[in-house]
Amino acid sequence: MEVKILSKKLIKPSSPTPSHRRHLTLTPVDRLAPPIKASNIFYYPAKGSSPADDVERRNRLETSLSETLTRFYPLAGRYTRESHSVDCGEFTTSLASVQVTVFACGGETVGVRIRHSVVDGFTAAHFISAWATASREGIDEVIWPSFDLASLLPAKDLPMVKPRPSPKIFGADKVVTRRFIFDGANISSLKAAACGPSFKREPSRVEAVTALIWRALMAVSRAKHGRLRTSLASHAMNLREKFVPPLPGICCGNLYTEVTATFMADSSKTELPNLKELVGLLREVKFKEPVSREDVLLTVIKSTNELHEALGKEDVDVYKFTSWCRFPFYGDDFGWGKPAWMTRCHTPVEMISLQDTECGDGIEAWVTLDKQDMLQFQQHGDIMAFSSNGAP
Repeated sequence: MEVKILSKKLIKPSSPTPSHRRHLTLTPVDRLAPPIKASNIFYYPAKGSSPADDVERRNRLETSLSETLTRFYPLAGRYTRESHSVDCGEFTTSLASVQVTVFACGGETVGVRIRHSVVDGFTAAHFISAWATASREGIDEVIWPSFDLASLLPAKDLPMVKPRPSPKIFGADKVVTRRFIFDGANISSLKAAACGPSFKREPSRVEAVTALIWRALMAVSRAKHGRLRTSLASHAMNLREKFVPPLPGICCGNLYTEVTATFMADSSKTELPNLKELVGLLREVKFKEPVSREDVLLTVIKSTNELHEALGKEDVDVYKFTSWCRFPFYGDDFGWGKPAWMTRCHTPVEMISLQDTECGDGIEAWVTLDKQDMLQFQQHGDIMAFSSNGAP
């Protein structure tokens, strides 16, 4: 398929950033974010529009993006690594990029790519939703976000952060990404299989799918190494709903922590744990108590250090999960209908990304693994029984 680049533009905020917002100091949580850019692509079906309609649509996207950047002003700024800050009045470069692609059939995609140093999944979802609202209904309908986390979270007497080890497998030529679709019916069966008698509630969709994938990955590791190894499943958890007292408004930036479940292997264990056991391990590490503003940074650094320590061990398997489930991506209507599909872009590191299916009751798991490991993973009995393998 031939691709033509019709134009490239630097979209600036529609009005200058006020002087008191020109300098954004990043929080310690921002500094812990991986040095990657998160990407989402939204697919919109053809609507039988005329060329004039297509031009008006692209103009509306540009105008509304410019207006939205006025409120999400750090995304148009320049990141300075040395001072861990963002110059929100310097628009020569951008922390966010957008690509609109129009196909010969009349369908189009809207791709958004944002640097993780300034946003997490919560913030990215709110930015895209705000842009869609501004395009569809006007900027006055967009709720103002807040980028004041640095002033809300005390950063005193914090421990040192252990360096993040280099990925054991890295590079687009070393890994492969496959999409596995768990529909609503299969997830219902999976939740029933993973529900233990002592559970007060049945497993969530994310818990059940995470446990299944984790177990299949353990099987791949056992086949490779000839034994069960200690294994960790790490999920990023949004901390905003855990705060007491609650945070004001829509607090944007990075405000999450890694929660890591651990299966400890020993010489007496030769069989894979069952799904009920793995769901139990996942639940053990969830935050059950509220988090105070005074303690949140210490909590995040402690969990990050534990994860970095595990990543540095050669005889421990660490599987990183991230879930975009329940984010309202399928409601992002720019004025010509809701997306038919949303995807993530391929990453050059091993990870598992979960997101809703369009109907909302299923999960798409985008799994990135070593190429040889993927051959075994996709042939695992549980993966074949509960999912379908859709081409990305």
